Amino acid sequence: MTPLQTEHRSDVDPLLQLDDVRTHFKTERGRVRAVDGVSLTLRRGRALGIVGESGSGKTVLSRTIMGLLPSTAEVTGSIRYSGTELIGRGRGGMRGFWGREMSMVFQNPMVSLNPVMKVGEQIAEPLRLHLGMSRSDAKATATRLLTDVRIPEPERRIDQYPHELSGGMRQRVMIAIALACGPSLLFADEPTTALDVTVQAQILELIAEQRRDRNMSVVLVTHDLGVVAGHTDDIAVMYGGKLVETAPTTLLFSEMRMPYTMSLLRSIPRLDDPSHTRLPVIAGRPPDLVAPPSGCRFAPRCAYARERCHQEEPPLVPTSHPDHLYACWYPVGSDEFNEREADLVRSGAVPVAIARGEQK
Repeated sequence: MTPLQTEHRSDVDPLLQLDDVRTHFKTERGRVRAVDGVSLTLRRGRALGIVGESGSGKTVLSRTIMGLLPSTAEVTGSIRYSGTELIGRGRGGMRGFWGREMSMVFQNPMVSLNPVMKVGEQIAEPLRLHLGMSRSDAKATATRLLTDVRIPEPERRIDQYPHELSGGMRQRVMIAIALACGPSLLFADEPTTALDVTVQAQILELIAEQRRDRNMSVVLVTHDLGVVAGHTDDIAVMYGGKLVETAPTTLLFSEMRMPYTMSLLRSIPRLDDPSHTRLPVIAGRPPDLVAPPSGCRFAPRCAYARERCHQEEPPLVPTSHPDHLYACWYPVGSDEFNEREADLVRSGAVPVAIARGEQK
């Protein structure tokens, strides 16, 4: 019996609740503030997209929740899964949660899969370890899981090695392993990286389908707002280890307030753009999390920043919608933002079409 089976579980209560979570690493240069005060709530059956550039802290946050960080990581705050506190349990205390309660689909299946084990054995392993299945029952279940993730000829594929499968098939095997023990929470960390566009769509739809069929919660980690647009219920945007905007997905795209969120959206290629159109880019580089800038961490790269942005860190505040929070002194749509946008259009720094929002 896992620790969770001894507690009351209600579909009304949050499945996952984070309160001021901080993950720091000691290095020769100083303390890296990879995750720096994140608070989130995820309800059962919902899909949450965590979006941000490389180095924003989204993958470290996912691994913090899963308890997959090295012992040298310093984690503080509170992570409650179905009412059970996870911080401080250690790897030994987390083993009862892995597989049965939460699983992760990693970014690179060729690295994550064991190259010298047949894929069927890798799917069957958690079934035998966590559920106590016999070898024959585990193999039969593994075959069914391959069918569930739409791998053709599962009876033949189960006896193949990872290198004998395509990239898309390997990622489907990773999903089958993650789903094997029927978890309530699935983390998908950049699950479509290095896959072609058609296969990306298939993998995302497969995850969405399995979520619906299993009433499973999903955390989709990506740098691409386009990926989360049609596959999540809520979005959390991270920058420099902090949350800068959170909202229901449809609301975020229609009423985004954080200039960083807007910049991510503008950097997505458009199919109707003429050939060789230059993509808008976010100038500069993400902040050094050993010595982050004062004030808003995005201010050094933000074309709309003013003096206050460099001096005072903006708090997360709600819009008229209580589930829509943002951290910006001069949000998108404010008078100050519109004045600066007009200046940028006149100077040619922002094309008129983009300023009008025609990129959406």
